[in-house]
Amino acid sequence: MRYLTCRHEGRLTWGVLTEDNEGVIDLGKRFPQIPDLSAALANSQLSEIHNTFSGHEPDFSLSEAIFERTIFNPRKIFCIGVNYGGRGAEYSDPTSPNKPSVFVRFPSSLTGHNQSLIRPPESSQLDYEGEIVAIIGKGGRRIAQSRAREHIAGLSLGNEGTIRDWLRHAKFNVTQGKNWERSGSMGPWMVTIDELGDFENLRLQTRVNGELRQNDLVSSMAFPIEFQVAYLSTFIALEPGDVIFTGTPTGAGARLDPPQWLKPGDVVEVTVQEIGTLTNTIQDEDIS
Repeated sequence: MRYLTCRHEGRLTWGVLTEDNEGVIDLGKRFPQIPDLSAALANSQLSEIHNTFSGHEPDFSLSEAIFERTIFNPRKIFCIGVNYGGRGAEYSDPTSPNKPSVFVRFPSSLTGHNQSLIRPPESSQLDYEGEIVAIIGKGGRRIAQSRAREHIAGLSLGNEGTIRDWLRHAKFNVTQGKNWERSGSMGPWMVTIDELGDFENLRLQTRVNGELRQNDLVSSMAFPIEFQVAYLSTFIALEPGDVIFTGTPTGAGARLDPPQWLKPGDVVEVTVQEIGTLTNTIQDEDIS
């Protein structure tokens, strides 16, 4: 099933798509005691919801939904850097091949599907990073890699948008460049893990104004998604609704010759056939 967070008639809610992917069953309205998708995951209620609402008529059309980030207020957002084949070669000081690069983002740095990414006046170097996003459904600490899929509720998509020159304000710190307001996105929905096969066969593609910029298989990851769950849970307990941006392939704008920064009016599409397409336009921040 496909779960989303959205606004409908001004009200923030969450729901599940109908089988034809054209309507939304409004679960926030039907379950007022469950405030959001994270709470549903924490209460292990997705199986019950599937059995209850499979085949039901929609409460409203998907075209009426204003998308928000799939997990509206995740407690933790982890990001894995330099993870696809060839990414290490893009950097003059590659990270250790034995452990992943990890950093965090905050919810306000992300927006939803069909929303605009915001370019701030402080920099013109807004860049895209198409990613697969893993959403934790079952919490745990020191999760074995062989059991990691049991802890993943499903997958979504992300654009891990970055202000490139702000990454370089300090040698070992990327926080500033990764957390500008609405510089990245997550969506359009979460596809539950029961509908996904082996992650290795998923192909991630990013297009800017229709031009293919990123194109790679999950099988080329240095650190597979299951490893990421195991590794992160070693030093901190993962909780339902936690989010992992699992890495981006080569082809980001910063590494093109010359660099290609995003500008107002551009359209960025991140696609995995089995999940869908996350689409965002670009606009300048209004500071008037």
